[in-house]
Amino acid sequence: MLKAWLAIPFWQRVLGGFLLGAALGFFSPASGIAMQPFGQLFIQAIQMLVVPLIFCAIVSAITSLQQHHNMARLASKTVFLFVLTALIASVIGLAVGTWVDLAPAMELTASEVVERDIPPFSQILLNLVPSNPFAAMVEGKVLQIIVFAVLVGIAINQLAGKAEPARAFFQSGAEIMFQLTRLVLELTPLGVFGLMAWVVGSFGLETLLPLGKFIFAMYLACIIHIVLTYGLLVRYGAKLKPWQFLKAIFPTQVVAYSTSSSYGTLPSTHSTVTERLGVDKHYASFSLPLGATINMDGCGGIYPAIAAIFIAQLYGIPLGVVEYGIIMVTATIAAIGTAGVPGSAMVMLTVTLTAVGLPLEGIAFIAAVDRLIDMMRTATNVTGDMVVTSVVARSEGLLQSDAEVTEDSALSFEK
Repeated sequence: MLKAWLAIPFWQRVLGGFLLGAALGFFSPASGIAMQPFGQLFIQAIQMLVVPLIFCAIVSAITSLQQHHNMARLASKTVFLFVLTALIASVIGLAVGTWVDLAPAMELTASEVVERDIPPFSQILLNLVPSNPFAAMVEGKVLQIIVFAVLVGIAINQLAGKAEPARAFFQSGAEIMFQLTRLVLELTPLGVFGLMAWVVGSFGLETLLPLGKFIFAMYLACIIHIVLTYGLLVRYGAKLKPWQFLKAIFPTQVVAYSTSSSYGTLPSTHSTVTERLGVDKHYASFSLPLGATINMDGCGGIYPAIAAIFIAQLYGIPLGVVEYGIIMVTATIAAIGTAGVPGSAMVMLTVTLTAVGLPLEGIAFIAAVDRLIDMMRTATNVTGDMVVTSVVARSEGLLQSDAEVTEDSALSFEK
């Protein structure tokens, strides 16, 4: 039985779990909600991997890449593409939000929403450095873990031979975490089944109908961004076939969609990028945690743009070219500036609404469907992480050729 199950392609197993879970939640909501423990088990299993995987992988990446590549150049290319795609995402969000009539067809009732304080920029900078790195690991403060790991990697490089045992230790630790990741990811179909059954069972049509246009606009903008923006980057930047690229990353997109967590998806993202796309594992260990922190095309580009237009229409407030420009710029800046802040999507939206002068109370009207929106936002963010990683890897000669890619890879390379 197990052998027959494993013989089914991984993406088909994940898709099957997704569809079965959604069907169970739709036809039997009570049974769907009862499946939540399976989804929670999967989330806890991958959360177990995140902190040690990020720390060991980044230290290993810094110590390995520094020997052969210019880390400053790699980092600048990566961050530049993250910012560029976020800017394009905000333009697409504004275009779709303007094209779709977002005015609700039914009267809306505001949901309870927890207000989040926007920390000053100085506090954000201070929060980059952990006062206690072990406490940061326990509390899962990923941005602080990344900073500390980078500093440890730099220190090991500067000590050269004196720190060779430490270099070997972290490289072995990274390999152990990669192998553990492969084992945990076998739970993906079961986890996706439980999560989708719970989500669909929890949200009835009566919740979705009043905000149907808003949800449609969000999903449409994300799909356009994935197909056009990422598709062109993949085709001309990474020189890969877009359709086969999307097929290769599909299981990770489903994990991101069902978990709504870029950090939680990191083990799957790393496995896909290195084993199915052929990206150098050391560079992927550096770029993917960075992308999970600052790359917010869905949360910081598309979402604030469409939500701002929706709230403006809801309150009958006209928006002009100047307001559109402010939305585009603030959404992009907020995506980077609020990196690592809990509830970053809500903070980004608050920043954008404040800049344009729209009422923050409007957030309460879309809070009821935030989970459904967050699923697509996260899938978009994670897709962007993998696209940018592939593009930069190609430009730096860190993307394997056909002969080096594993036989089960779904990807074909353009010459």
